[in-house]
Amino acid sequence: MSKRKIIPRDISWLAFNGRVLQEAADETVPLKERLKFLGIFSNNLDEFFRVRVATLKRMSLFGNKDRIHLEVAPEKILDKINSLVTEQQNEFNRIWNEILRELKKEKIFIVNEKQLNREQQKFILAYFDEEVRRNIVPLMIETMQEFPTLNDKSIYLACKLSKKDGSIPQRFALVSVPVSRVSRFIILPSTAEEHYIILLEDLIRFCLPHIFSFFGYDSFSSHIIKVTRDAEIDIDNDVSTSFIQKIEKGLRNRKKGKPTRFLFDKDLEPSLLTYLIKRLGLSVRDNIQSGGRIHNFKDFMNFPDSVFKIKNPRKKPFIHPELKNVNSVTRVVMEKDILLNFPYHSFDSVIDLLREAAIAPDVISIKVTCYRLAPQSKIINALTNAVRNGKHVTVILELRARFDEEANLEWKKDMEDAGVKVIIGPPNMKVHAKICLIKQKIDNHTIHYGFVSTGNLNEKTAAVYGDHCILTSDRNIMADVNRMFNYLEKGKSIAPMKHLFASPFSMRKQLILLIDKEIKAAKAHKPASIILKLNSLSDEKLIVKLEEAARAGVKIKMVIRSICCMLTENKKFKKKVKAISIVDEYLEHARVMIFNHEGKEKVYLSSADWMIRNLDHRVEVACPVLDKHIQQELKDIINIQFDDNVKARILNNDLSNEYVNPRNSKKIRSQIETYNYLLKKNYKESATGSN
Repeated sequence: MSKRKIIPRDISWLAFNGRVLQEAADETVPLKERLKFLGIFSNNLDEFFRVRVATLKRMSLFGNKDRIHLEVAPEKILDKINSLVTEQQNEFNRIWNEILRELKKEKIFIVNEKQLNREQQKFILAYFDEEVRRNIVPLMIETMQEFPTLNDKSIYLACKLSKKDGSIPQRFALVSVPVSRVSRFIILPSTAEEHYIILLEDLIRFCLPHIFSFFGYDSFSSHIIKVTRDAEIDIDNDVSTSFIQKIEKGLRNRKKGKPTRFLFDKDLEPSLLTYLIKRLGLSVRDNIQSGGRIHNFKDFMNFPDSVFKIKNPRKKPFIHPELKNVNSVTRVVMEKDILLNFPYHSFDSVIDLLREAAIAPDVISIKVTCYRLAPQSKIINALTNAVRNGKHVTVILELRARFDEEANLEWKKDMEDAGVKVIIGPPNMKVHAKICLIKQKIDNHTIHYGFVSTGNLNEKTAAVYGDHCILTSDRNIMADVNRMFNYLEKGKSIAPMKHLFASPFSMRKQLILLIDKEIKAAKAHKPASIILKLNSLSDEKLIVKLEEAARAGVKIKMVIRSICCMLTENKKFKKKVKAISIVDEYLEHARVMIFNHEGKEKVYLSSADWMIRNLDHRVEVACPVLDKHIQQELKDIINIQFDDNVKARILNNDLSNEYVNPRNSKKIRSQIETYNYLLKKNYKESATGSN
């Protein structure tokens, strides 16, 4: 174990999820959005238990040999996690009760099965027969020799069935709540001024007598339970098994993975609780938590809009001014680099670039990397259309994108059926780089163009994720992108990159060299600065370098959305490190790095966070931004974020999530200011007739 002191990544992550919870608590946030943030918090925590808590438990079982990259023994981290999660859950419950009161003020009522009037009861019985009954499969668990595997993405009604006169022995049963097939939220008949909503599980509760009528019971109690399972895919070393079969096997194993958390309604019948814990094979060391009546709050991200009188639609993205009213995106990109800033700029420009390539007679081939795709992907439509038009299309598809594995397996089959060449990348390494290479042959000359992005080729997430994408035909950048695709396709050693940094080959080394240059400048009393925008900072080697830079007098400013393991407050730092996190309407997903470099600034966009997994175990790319105007635009956007005094929190050593105090009376909310900044540029450049 390292003797150096950094913040454990899992504890830092919980502090990030605490910032999400702060958004749910913020009374200035619209009610619909507050409900959404409760859903995000819940979904985040589920994934945390599926992955990180499960990993820590395995580390604990296997002893010191599996404790690399940890500052503290896994047992101690698990204890701290349990303590923090309990605190956050109490705060969650407080916020939920507050939101319920606010909903009532808006005449929006979430009712349960005991609060229905006669008309609503009649409606529910009809709805149950028409929409729900066919999706219900009751499990009489006491008669089952092998306890059923409970899906960790589902909630269940744990039911006790009895006869009031005691003439029939009581029985236990489970009913899966089919939220994947029926809406969780059923809007009940109500007046124009009022809205009544019942949750699907409460609708089922009301109908339990109809479900179990043939057993002769007349008394029913039911409470929600939920299991979170270990989500890691254990890929064995059986060389006779294809990689895809290993992925599919891993997905099957995930569904029956060891429970990492068991949640239950605190009012659950004690005898039934004891029975369930025993049948699930849980022990006192497992995370067994009592809670409220409702679980799987992730569904509240999709709470119905129609019940709110005041709608809060997101601002619409707009076309980049250089691409507005042009006949061809490709022609513009051939002349100059274009920086798209999502979700402010429209993602349609990326789709248009691929659509144009799909039908352009001179285009020979299109190559892209895909990590997470939209459910109805326009990207894939453009690529399959390119195949129909005789183009060679290659997609490097990451099958191991966590929790998107099944969707990506389906995409693989669909694309191969359409004639796309699908490559799954090197073994034991995720392809996380976001790159595209289009080859066009004009007058016997091959021209390369495409893009490098910080975000996925996903039009759905591009509407809510803050990312940057540079469209370029720069020969040097595209030559390196071509080298990367040659490596991914052929699986051999990668040709030396001349302009891009690539993981797992040289990125950390190149970053250390850049930091060292700033340290050297600071020691020579020359201007020295590092500006970072990342999702996560946990790589210890780079943290050590940043600390060395701060001690030398390098000015360091960071916007870190999620994990920040660096102790940013240190009396030995010659210049105070400014580190903030912004959690707001859009998810800050971009990675940007700016180094003073003796006045010749080096600016990079990257797909990689500063984490061990990104730098050592993933294929990643960092791309230099060469255009001075684009460099300035990126700096302007990041400076707006450093000025945020509404949604920015200070990343201090004690993880207190304190908001940045306004320096003056003017409130600056960076996402709104960024939108206005880019929109102003849009109008300005349109007015001057720039294309």
